[in-house]
Amino acid sequence: MQYKDYYRTLEVERSASADEIKKAYRRLARKYHPDVSSEKDAEERFKAVNEAHEVLSDPEKRAAYDRLGYYSQGQDFRPPPGWERQFGQGGGFRAEDLDGLDLGDLFSGLFGRRGAAGGARGPGRRPGARAAPPLEAEATISLDEAFRGTERTFQISAANGTQYPVNVRIPAGATDGSRLRVPSRGVAGDISLTIRIAPHPIYRCEGRNLLVDLPLRPDEAALGASVEVSTPAGAVRLKVRPGTSSGQRLRLAGRGLPNPKGDAGDLYAVVQIRVPAEPTAEEIEAYQALARVSRFDPRAPR
Repeated sequence: MQYKDYYRTLEVERSASADEIKKAYRRLARKYHPDVSSEKDAEERFKAVNEAHEVLSDPEKRAAYDRLGYYSQGQDFRPPPGWERQFGQGGGFRAEDLDGLDLGDLFSGLFGRRGAAGGARGPGRRPGARAAPPLEAEATISLDEAFRGTERTFQISAANGTQYPVNVRIPAGATDGSRLRVPSRGVAGDISLTIRIAPHPIYRCEGRNLLVDLPLRPDEAALGASVEVSTPAGAVRLKVRPGTSSGQRLRLAGRGLPNPKGDAGDLYAVVQIRVPAEPTAEEIEAYQALARVSRFDPRAPR
């Protein structure tokens, strides 16, 4: 088994206080976090810093580590006699089990993942390590962002109070209330992200379907028309059939929110028949002529 100098990894003295270890960990975790670091070996350094802190931040683990003795970084060694029985809580590694065993795995086997940095280790988490429950977060995005996809950066707090930036890609087609599982970055467990779509001045959401109001003049509704309808991808022409009534939904297939796993939602133009608030003399005359000849009763039972 090869020795890992956890004090050297955290760049502190062996006599460092718990507060000094915590400060060093926060500094190095920010420096090497894969989401923000430009260092070519950032991910490996980050894992090493996290592992060192997991041991040295726990008084029991630190005492066990210190009893191992001091060796050069990477030097092959074996724990001193009786070490395992003192710190192993009744567990057991046979002598041959130590060959090729990682020091971090040794502490995982004897103590479990109880480190202050949280249970989940993210990419590279060792088999048998208990995953931390996902952190709950919420993101409010615009409907345009839901249509095209977007990115969000969150400040996530680990169990030790340290905050880490996590960049999340929200794919096109996210719906209001949908949940996105963001894999752990090795610090605070996975993130369960709930998507909220902010109210839009034009569109309303029904899952992947979108609703948009379509104002029509009485003659357009009665005689039919070709009108322009707004969609998130741009305006399109829609044919209104003669005899269209207020409240009808005119479907534009595939014009709603995209669906990465299948067909996109639809857009429904909701007809609203409107009349002028201040009609001209000619319009009044035309409405009067219609009233004289029309036998249509909109209030009659259907």
